[in-house]
Amino acid sequence: MRQNGLFPAQQGRAPLAWALIRIWLLAAIFLGANYSPVLANPYLAKPGERSTHIRIATCAVSGGFAHLYTALENHLFDKYGFKMEHVFIRGSSASLAALMADEIQFLYCAADATLPALAAGVDVKLVAAPLIKLPYVLVTRKEIRRVEDLKGKSLGVARAGDLSDRLSRLLVKKLNVPDVTMRPIGGSQTERYQAMIANVVQGVVITPPLDVRAKNDGYNVAYRLIDLDIPFIYSSLHASSRTIREHPETVQRMVAAFAEAISFSDRNPAKAKAAIAKVMRVKDEEALQVAYSVYTKDIVDRHMIVPAQVVAESVELQRSLGTPIKRKPDDLYDNSFVNNLDKSGFLRELWGR
Repeated sequence: MRQNGLFPAQQGRAPLAWALIRIWLLAAIFLGANYSPVLANPYLAKPGERSTHIRIATCAVSGGFAHLYTALENHLFDKYGFKMEHVFIRGSSASLAALMADEIQFLYCAADATLPALAAGVDVKLVAAPLIKLPYVLVTRKEIRRVEDLKGKSLGVARAGDLSDRLSRLLVKKLNVPDVTMRPIGGSQTERYQAMIANVVQGVVITPPLDVRAKNDGYNVAYRLIDLDIPFIYSSLHASSRTIREHPETVQRMVAAFAEAISFSDRNPAKAKAAIAKVMRVKDEEALQVAYSVYTKDIVDRHMIVPAQVVAESVELQRSLGTPIKRKPDDLYDNSFVNNLDKSGFLRELWGR
């Protein structure tokens, strides 16, 4: 016999069924309210679009470029419509000259190395700053146990006025160590480290993972420059003002690709360490782990925002060192591309809430 349109066996099930339907509807409304339109990456190349050949340079061989190495090794740039070519140009001055001449389209280099030239008039801007703290350490010979022991000794730098020279001078000035000579050695960090081993100099400023090698060789990690508390922006993506003006979509896609490289490296430590090992020719697992931890965890800014206050402080620091300043700090960077990643919801899709 039917009651209220239901057979007796169905009457007990109806309230439960309706309750489940209500829960499903409420869930659908909640998910709809929180749905992000970037489930499909808005920065990917369009179907059938021809790849754009891009040359990107690094100004040194460093674990600080781990995200770029990882992205190149795992072909992350392909889906953004880029056919990438990575070149190494030693030093920031030569790298910036190549960028201005459009011999390269992007430069990935320590901003603190390039900001003096940008402030002095080179028409290039920072468009993303994934790493924003000082990873450098001072390593010294076995008999130099404290920074104060450097009095009357020499520190090895690449060349007068470059980043290694400026950081070394800042270090001894901040710690008030007199009579320390800066000796230009040239070459890479590894070559300057070899000069220290040969006692040509008694200390060098280097980046991880070379500090692990120094420690294992019996030398001293005398000071970590992050403790100096000076304004610093490390690995940053550079583009010429002309490229930003004439090809903003290319810059936007490149910035998005770097954001994904940061996320990919964070979630794939084995692949990131493999990329670092390949470029830096490092096999020591401890060294690779230190490099991975420092550059993909400790000093990363996932939003990649170029910090305006740090740029301004860096420019004032250069002014005090005698660098001729021709451009305002606000003209040295463009955060619109990284801000677009946030506004579009792209970063939320990469990292979750």
